[in-house]
Amino acid sequence: MQKSIKTAEIIVSALPYIQKFRDKIFVIKYGGAAQIDENLKNDFARDVVLLSLVGIKVVIVHGGGKKINSILDKLEIKSEFVDGLRVTDEDAMEVVEMVLSGLINKEITALLNKHGAKAIGISGKDASMLKAKKLDDGKYGFVGDITDVKEDVITKLLSDNFIPVIAPIATDDNANSYNINADLCASAVASKLKAEKIMFLTDTKGILDSDKNLISKLSENSINELKSSGVISGGMIPKVDAALECVKSGVKNAHIIDGRLPHSILLELFTDEGIGTMIR
Repeated sequence: MQKSIKTAEIIVSALPYIQKFRDKIFVIKYGGAAQIDENLKNDFARDVVLLSLVGIKVVIVHGGGKKINSILDKLEIKSEFVDGLRVTDEDAMEVVEMVLSGLINKEITALLNKHGAKAIGISGKDASMLKAKKLDDGKYGFVGDITDVKEDVITKLLSDNFIPVIAPIATDDNANSYNINADLCASAVASKLKAEKIMFLTDTKGILDSDKNLISKLSENSINELKSSGVISGGMIPKVDAALECVKSGVKNAHIIDGRLPHSILLELFTDEGIGTMIR
């Protein structure tokens, strides 16, 4: 009986958050261990279904770096990272698009639907939803910088109660395909939608200080200081840049959370303490 009462208390404690977030748009960048581990994949799907059932409009943007690495290695296509971004030549671009738009996108969509969601998988190429140009004049090959997001495609799906699952592939005016960093893609989508929140699922607790302690809240000034000192480096740089760009563009809060924890999304959203780093 005591266990049942405790469960009821936990549910009731989430009520103010559920009321606050109803009909709001949340963009979730899905990647890392949460996208690989079978138990975490199912936890993620159930979390998203729950958010949808309580009236939150969820948009998912996914990565797929580990699977892309695996396929590139099998095909003996070399790929390297610079400033946390994958340098993508023409051969690598074909593999990136195949893995992201085909294999991973449809796997996520099917998993969500299995758990009761009404999910639909799309690429940024569909309806020319994501337009891009070469990033830094081609320094990273076929890596793109998003120039426009046609949000009407996404809002139409949301109004029909679909959960859009977006593969971060974009095109330019000449129909060239570009690999978009998933963090930056999620940021662009959230900014255009003026989302209530954007959440980045990572393989770390969040942003850590020089002593490896979690920093619960960050501002632009503190982020710049941590980047200058090298505390924020590597693949965390595009995540932090994406989060900061979001809040400067009208998204209320950006969250960087540990996707290795079961039900990490619910723990961050529906508890007073949260579990990650919030940038506002």
